[in-house]
Amino acid sequence: MTEDILEPELPIIDPHHHLWDLRPLVGAFPEPRHAFIEAISGAAYYTFDQLYADTHSGHNVVGTVFMECGAFYDASRDEAMKPVGEVEFVNGVAAQGASGLYGDYRPCAGIVGHADLTLGDGVRPVLEALIAAGNGRFKGIRHAAAWDADPEVLGPPFHAPEGLYASDAFRAGFAAYAEHNLTFDAWLLEPQLGDLIDLARAFPHQQIVLDHCGTPLGIACYQGKLHERFENWRKSIHALAECPNVAVKLGGLAMAFCGLPEEGPDKGYGSEHLAGLWRPYIETCIEAFGPERAMFESNYPVDRWGATYPVLWNAFKRLAAKHSPAEKHALFAGTAARIYDIEHVLELPSAAA
Repeated sequence: MTEDILEPELPIIDPHHHLWDLRPLVGAFPEPRHAFIEAISGAAYYTFDQLYADTHSGHNVVGTVFMECGAFYDASRDEAMKPVGEVEFVNGVAAQGASGLYGDYRPCAGIVGHADLTLGDGVRPVLEALIAAGNGRFKGIRHAAAWDADPEVLGPPFHAPEGLYASDAFRAGFAAYAEHNLTFDAWLLEPQLGDLIDLARAFPHQQIVLDHCGTPLGIACYQGKLHERFENWRKSIHALAECPNVAVKLGGLAMAFCGLPEEGPDKGYGSEHLAGLWRPYIETCIEAFGPERAMFESNYPVDRWGATYPVLWNAFKRLAAKHSPAEKHALFAGTAARIYDIEHVLELPSAAA
């Protein structure tokens, strides 16, 4: 699908993308393979060159935030320290972008890594190593809690235990983490949102970012039930928004998990069609959190399931059309810059639109 780029000068900070090389792993999963595996099979290799091509496909993406995805772990370290390798790798990509060879463009200006918070106080040396590896770019961690009783919902790559965010071990690690003044990204599924509400209330001074609009489900046992579950999702979103320490990422809806669209990957839907599918979720989140606590995200390359990179951001721009210039600035760049402490990206000439 090829479209004219809407508002091509609007500065964008993409606050959620991955980098990985999954080619050795794609064939390792059993048949029939889960829809998520089928989706990433088309993007088994996604590093600087692929990111650069997507972020320079028409929209004015001035900077990005990398989100952990379990890639490039350091096999020479012990289990707890392996994720430091991912941050070391991504910091190299960020340095490549910051070299000036690619103009006023700062990929991975912020890096969100991973640490196992169930280590309790034992997570402290891991955090120290991650901070050092990020060379000033490390901004926080994500410890995903996505779980469902139906194993067909998530498929084999995901192994979070039930009730992770409520467990004593996780809470002990979270308390240790909260001392570092870093962000915490949370990925869990719509039926689990109550767990995040409880966590946010228990730690009111910890900045939490809810990924992917809370991941409404339209797959496996949830297929065809998006409409009937919408009100439960909406109530949870408004309850989370009552916690001033929580922000939300507006995206992830093109993942196979959501079924918005059900077909994929990349079936050629245009931005008008996708905006129509996503409007109830995006508008609810913006209404609940406000533009100052909401940010559009690509979740690439995972969201390639439903949209090319240019079409994805065109859909977001259609969804933000009614907002003022100041609100658009927040939704597309300002909120991400503030929460991930990368305001310097907005001082680049390319962000002066």
